[in-house]
Amino acid sequence: FTGDVYAQSIEYLRGKVIEITSEDLDLDFGGGMSGDVQYFKVEVQSGELKGQILELENTSFGDEVYDLWFEVGDRVFIEVYETDQGFSGHVVDYQRDIYLSILLVVFLIIIILIGKIKGIKAIVSLGVTIILILKILIPMILRGYSPFYMSLLIAFASTLITYIIIGGFTSKTIGALAGTLVGLFLAASISFIISGLAHIKGISGDEINMLLYLPTEINLDLTGLFLGGVIIGALGAVMDVSISISSSISEIKKNSPMISFKGLFLSGMEVGKDIMGTMTNTLILAYTGASLPLLLIINAYDFSFTRMINMEFIAIEFVRAMAGSIGLIAAIPATALTTAYLMTRKEMKKDV
Repeated sequence: FTGDVYAQSIEYLRGKVIEITSEDLDLDFGGGMSGDVQYFKVEVQSGELKGQILELENTSFGDEVYDLWFEVGDRVFIEVYETDQGFSGHVVDYQRDIYLSILLVVFLIIIILIGKIKGIKAIVSLGVTIILILKILIPMILRGYSPFYMSLLIAFASTLITYIIIGGFTSKTIGALAGTLVGLFLAASISFIISGLAHIKGISGDEINMLLYLPTEINLDLTGLFLGGVIIGALGAVMDVSISISSSISEIKKNSPMISFKGLFLSGMEVGKDIMGTMTNTLILAYTGASLPLLLIINAYDFSFTRMINMEFIAIEFVRAMAGSIGLIAAIPATALTTAYLMTRKEMKKDV
């Protein structure tokens, strides 16, 4: 663009590709660079320019990650600039929110169909958790508060609210809450200690590096951000294990009212052992899946295991997975012990 092209910017208008005017392939841009140029028309479908047709161009240099290449019918986001000659702009990205919204609706419908009233409660608790993270955790971190302590606080609030919404304020809820807090505290403590001993700063990946250049005067605690991520990442799995054990003990007590504290505790531990294997795998596989591209790069370049394990981004994922798994395992006896005690405390007092 030339002239006053950047004088005014209208951010993210929706548009639809209605015609591919022409495509020039294998153009020589000099300096050994070659690429493809695409000329096309886009109909603006939102904002003050709705209905107008813009003639745009798109250049591709063969980068599969960042390059875009359009076809007629593609729905896109465009950034429009007002120039001396009228409006022009460029495509920022594809519209994905439409399909993501459909997926979200399907997800909510399935939850309600399967869970009925409990499904609705699950949706409400999920909404509360999202609000806590987006409206409290993120803004507070950007204001300079410790990501580590804020994550602990949000994890506690999310756990308490979720359990109360789903199960009410009962012995089952208190037992699950106790197990979750023990697991999270242990995961946080381990990650805190190991990150210090292993000199893990938490600076790894493009997103983290971009945080160093945020337009803010706040100096973000990147190590604290890493530790907070461990807590938030482990929260779901630890909550799942804790409420599963607590609910199982509750059902056992309901069907066998005369069962002793020891019997309840051992039953809860047996349930926990069965859950432990699958949930630990779930946590490990989740972190492995997120790191799969990095693992492919490492194997492609044939790094030794010693070299690989000492890379910071590998160490980060390893600590996340191990700390989360240890926290998950610790939640099992904590939940079983607390829930069994709360459900048999009256009988225990009578025996005394």
